[in-house]
Amino acid sequence: MFTFHTASRFQLYPEFLQIKKRHSVAVVIEGINAKLATVRQIRERYRQLGPSQAPHLATVESFTTHFNRVAPLFETEPLGIERSLAELTAWTKFGEPRLKVRFVVGMGGLGKTLLAKQVYESTKREFDCWGWIQVSRSQSKEQALWTMLKRLFESIHTINLVQLMEKLALFLRDRNYVLVFDDLWSRDLWESIKCALPTENHSRIMITSRRGDIAHFCSYDQSTAVHSLQPLTSSKSQELFFKKAFPSTGECPSGLLDWARKFLTQCEGWPLGIVTIGKVVSKIDQTADAWRQLHDSLGSEMENVGRLSSITRVLSASYSDLPYYLKYCVLYFSVFPEHYSIQRRRLIRMWISEGLVKEEIGKTPEEVGYNYLEELIQRNLVLVNDIDFDGRPKTCRVHRLLHKIIVSISQEENFCRVFSTGSSEAGVNEKVRRLSIRRSRASLKGTSFPCARSFFVFGLSQSILSSFSILKVLDLEGAPLDKFPTAILNLILLRYLSLRNTSIRRLPRSIAKLQNLETLDLKQTFVTSVPGKIFRLRKLRHLLIYHYSIRIHVSIDSVQGFRASASIAKLVCLQKLMCVKANRDIKMLVALKNLTNLKKLGIVELREDDGRHLCYSIEEMQSLQTLDVAAARDEVLDMNALRDPPKLLQRLYLKGKLQKVPVWIPSLHDLVRIGLRWSKLEENPLEVLEDLPNLIEIQLVDAYKGKQLVFSSGKFQNLKVLEVEDLEFLEQVVIESRSMWRLQSLVIRRCKAMEQVPEGIDRLSKLKELQLYDMAESLVNQIQGDGTSRPLVDHIPFICAYSLESAGYWRPRVLSQG
Repeated sequence: MFTFHTASRFQLYPEFLQIKKRHSVAVVIEGINAKLATVRQIRERYRQLGPSQAPHLATVESFTTHFNRVAPLFETEPLGIERSLAELTAWTKFGEPRLKVRFVVGMGGLGKTLLAKQVYESTKREFDCWGWIQVSRSQSKEQALWTMLKRLFESIHTINLVQLMEKLALFLRDRNYVLVFDDLWSRDLWESIKCALPTENHSRIMITSRRGDIAHFCSYDQSTAVHSLQPLTSSKSQELFFKKAFPSTGECPSGLLDWARKFLTQCEGWPLGIVTIGKVVSKIDQTADAWRQLHDSLGSEMENVGRLSSITRVLSASYSDLPYYLKYCVLYFSVFPEHYSIQRRRLIRMWISEGLVKEEIGKTPEEVGYNYLEELIQRNLVLVNDIDFDGRPKTCRVHRLLHKIIVSISQEENFCRVFSTGSSEAGVNEKVRRLSIRRSRASLKGTSFPCARSFFVFGLSQSILSSFSILKVLDLEGAPLDKFPTAILNLILLRYLSLRNTSIRRLPRSIAKLQNLETLDLKQTFVTSVPGKIFRLRKLRHLLIYHYSIRIHVSIDSVQGFRASASIAKLVCLQKLMCVKANRDIKMLVALKNLTNLKKLGIVELREDDGRHLCYSIEEMQSLQTLDVAAARDEVLDMNALRDPPKLLQRLYLKGKLQKVPVWIPSLHDLVRIGLRWSKLEENPLEVLEDLPNLIEIQLVDAYKGKQLVFSSGKFQNLKVLEVEDLEFLEQVVIESRSMWRLQSLVIRRCKAMEQVPEGIDRLSKLKELQLYDMAESLVNQIQGDGTSRPLVDHIPFICAYSLESAGYWRPRVLSQG
């Protein structure tokens, strides 16, 4: 659908095609918040407008169809988007006198169209021309362009599309205009239209889209920017829900407050869900029992004939737009419980083991899998829970309501069958490919799943592994196991095996039967050695065997690794190896040089004399991105023999006493994170680190014996996180002008000699948090309340001091929370 307007004082030159006279009626849509009840009422409203106003070039029917798409949101004043509304309105009216484009992106039902329409209606008459284009997902690029241009010019059948675009460019050349492209799904469509749009005369274009990937791709020049619309805050969510659920009063009875909060938890600030559920509960009995029944049946109510089916229609559109291989990746979230946050690396390893990641020339499967995840995030189908220090997602999940839809689709397509509390095996299709057990009391004993490829257990062990024969993925993380289940050894097609967070202590020798295994995750188990036959698993890509115990303070031996032999050299496909005990085994350290595909390596209990052998092996690992090396207790960590360090190294953790900072560190131009722990250096390590161009995070733990840390002027230009801990003699931190001006987080722990706030901290305008653990009380007193140094830290939104209680826990004292 396309609507277009031009002010009457402008006329088309004779060489242009004439606009259809029957569309030469001006349109002013006032009272857009009222219901557009019928087409007849709309037409009547348009007939009341005089002919002297701007011509309307679209049918009323198509206009009405568009607004029905967002009817639930249009019935109220904008709520929770006031800041976005003010920002975009100002952007539309003011600014540079040339074309500017703003993408408004977010998941479907977030209010993008409502926001754009409010801005459009309030500013359009300040332009010579204005137009609203409703984009159809089902249209091809050519169809969309023809549909749009047909509404502008008549007699278009005699010319081709290129000529039409030329006509459009000529028509707009001497005019300033504001256009809105609503619900854009195609990058090609926008690129085709953009080339015909003049870039002068203070013109503005807004584009709403669920596709953040399109927005970010198109924002490659300074004329285009992205505005990400966020979910409503908890207070705004509650206000909107109460308005819909209790239209007469806008207030919730105390007896229904708990259930109201549960509904809001499901919606997670999503306006369409809040409005839709609010309307439904307004029509049922205002009793806790009635609300409970609706809450417990949300999944079924979201099906085609349910009262909440509109939610499914909106969310399913984004899923339907995916290519087939990404649909499988989305469905994979159905194996996890609702609101379950999964680590990025773990998820990608599972996708790979399932065969969901396609091969791409020049890329590893992990790189391709990461691209898949990034696209799903950009399409607003996957939510990021935690962000890693380098800006990449650390953990992710899907929206609660989308999860219900995914589970439904997954079970219909036999992608995964979910067993939760109270469910049974009745009606289970034997062709189901994946099985997810969630604290289910159902007994699956005697049931066969010959087609099952993956088995997941969340919080409960089930002795039903004999029911499976072709498993590729087995995730028993957190299951109450103290012995390796022998039934696993018959799953010869297994690619992914996780026994993370279980109590198993040893692996059987016959694990070598699992010849297809690519990932073996034994993190946080008590396994400290492996049978020699494990090195026959030549397809292993990820071998994680380590346990860490942290009570109050981290120590050099907090991480326990596993013993390996020189036969580890046979695992040439390994990309991730954590954590191997050096264990005075020079042959093993030398053998590591054969693992040239390694991207992450962890070594513990390294002796000083063996450091050079490890260095020689590391020089062969030119794909290495993460290196974590810990010395044995009371040993010096000698890494000075490393002459040609891996150029791609991004994360470096050196744990143990250093005679000096290794001379090769300044050559690591890609380094983004460094941790120096228990280094006990006499020299200031900052002098070596300050010119690393991409350094984002520094951790200094008992790393320096000096009294002063000076961050020199103009250095550490990209540093965002600084953690300083156990610097026993440190009295002063000095931050000179223009140093680490991007810093966002500053954490200082147990530096008892430090009694003054860092000098120059008031220069750190981007600092978001200051956390102090077990610091001098005199320092804490300076920055709380009316303390003498309070003005220096007033710009920091969050300040918290922690004190260690005798019971062994940290008691927080919030000093500022903006």
